[in-house]
Amino acid sequence: MDLEKILETLKNKGYATAYFEKAEEAGEYLDKIIDNKTVGFGDSATLLSMNMLQKLSTHNEVFDPQNCSEEMEFIATAKKCLSTQIYLTSVNALSATGEIVNIDGTGNRVAGSLFGHEKVYFVIGINKLVPTLEKAIWRARNIAAPKNAMRLGLQTPCAKRGDRCYDCTSPDRICNGMVIHLKKMNDIEMEIVLINEQLGL
Repeated sequence: MDLEKILETLKNKGYATAYFEKAEEAGEYLDKIIDNKTVGFGDSATLLSMNMLQKLSTHNEVFDPQNCSEEMEFIATAKKCLSTQIYLTSVNALSATGEIVNIDGTGNRVAGSLFGHEKVYFVIGINKLVPTLEKAIWRARNIAAPKNAMRLGLQTPCAKRGDRCYDCTSPDRICNGMVIHLKKMNDIEMEIVLINEQLGL
C-alpha cells in the first residue's frame, strides 16, 4: 500500500498526521509535544509496548485504566480519562481509504476517542493497516478482538480457539460496541501517528 497516498487521504479527512519508521521515534515525538497536560489512555497494547505511561508521567498527569489493580479502580480511572485535555489510544484497524475501526466491551476507549478533549492521538502500527473499510471491520472482529481476549485471559470462544469471532453470548464478551470514524470529528483536534512497525494486536 502507498503510505504517502494513505497519509494524504487522512489529511483530506481532517486529521493531522505524523509518520515514523520506528516506535521509539514516535514515542519521543509524543513525549516532546505533550507537556504539562492531563492525559488519558484508551486501553492499548501499542501504548503499553511503547512505555508511553512511563514517558509521559514525568511531566504530565496521566490516567491509564490498564494500570489498575481492581475492577472498581478501572472504572473510576476510565471515567477520569474521558475528561482529560489529551487522549491517546490505538485502533483495531485503519483502512487505506481513511476509516478507523475500533471495537470495545466497556465503551471507555471508543467514548474517549469521540469527544471531550483538546486533542486525540491515534497511535497505529503498520500491522493495523488494511485496504478497505470492509477488511478493517473484519480485522477488528476476527484478529484484534480474539487476540485481546486471549491477552486478558477471558473465557470466550475466540480466546479459547484463537481463530475468529463467534459472535458469542459469553459474559466475558468484549465485542459490545463498534465505532467507525469516517472522518475527523468536529470541534476537536485529532492526529494519526502511523508507525512502520508491528505494534499492538
